[in-house]
Amino acid sequence: MPRLLGRFVGMAMLALGLASCAHLGEDRTRHPLIGKVWGASEQRFVDPAVLAQQASEARFVLLGEIHDNQTHHDIQATLLAQIVQRGRRPALVMEQYDRDQQGKLDAILKSGLPHSDKLKALRELMRKGWEWQAYEPLLRLALQYTLPVAAANLSREELRVVSRQGFGALGPGESERLALETVWTPQRQAQLVKDIDDGHCGKLPRRAVDAVAKAQRARDAVMADTMLRFADAGAVAIVGDGHARRDMAVPLYMAARAPKAVLLSVGMVQVDTAQNPATYANGPLGPAFDYVWFTPRVSRSDDPCDTIPAQSAAPVALRQPD
Repeated sequence: MPRLLGRFVGMAMLALGLASCAHLGEDRTRHPLIGKVWGASEQRFVDPAVLAQQASEARFVLLGEIHDNQTHHDIQATLLAQIVQRGRRPALVMEQYDRDQQGKLDAILKSGLPHSDKLKALRELMRKGWEWQAYEPLLRLALQYTLPVAAANLSREELRVVSRQGFGALGPGESERLALETVWTPQRQAQLVKDIDDGHCGKLPRRAVDAVAKAQRARDAVMADTMLRFADAGAVAIVGDGHARRDMAVPLYMAARAPKAVLLSVGMVQVDTAQNPATYANGPLGPAFDYVWFTPRVSRSDDPCDTIPAQSAAPVALRQPD
């Protein structure tokens, strides 16, 4: 059973959706929210230039995404460019690299290779499943402006061990240092379990849902830890929307450990039929992001629920909650 559970967790956390068969919907200009930015504290729409200015002033910035939505990647690259053009040199913190790859990342960045060869090496290092063309512009900016690049994700093996053995598998005292229990509540646990169950169309066994929730919490805490390593120059993190949520994820751990740090969370949100921005911006536990940037949805040729097997079947392609 532990081996099967580990297989569930590894696939659920690392499968990246159906990017290869995705495209932006044809009615991208019809929804009234598309292209607008909603400020949670202001409770009104703001000019994207205001968001860019806020991002350039914040010590830490989380730029959420739906992994296979190219519009989200375009916005991320634009915001990072605006930040560095204002003179900032933050670290580029990326979910798309695992922290056990950091040594290789550093070696590539410090090598005397031309940028084209560095980009080729960075592409080869990125795990299978991530769409390289979505992240290449960000890494080009990192090379152009000599930004540190930090791997923020837990490896598949680390996720499996944490899901089976608990947070103690991260190392002695790590659970306390990372504030894993400090920030957590029964309400957050219930919501995370619901999000994971809904995200897998109710087909994930409950034991696997609980394990994925544990792994997700560990990822959030480690991502926060990675960002906090760059307290002096700051950091811009490229993560899934689920990791950028103020009510559930990385910002919670950062606030517990660095309560005076200025952090800005931006969620790229795909529109559906609802036209009230607050419907998207607020979750059951309160505001999810500081700013919400509304974009078209990604349409897929297949229903993602059809790719997830029933609970009695062997797991083949489960989706992570972000």
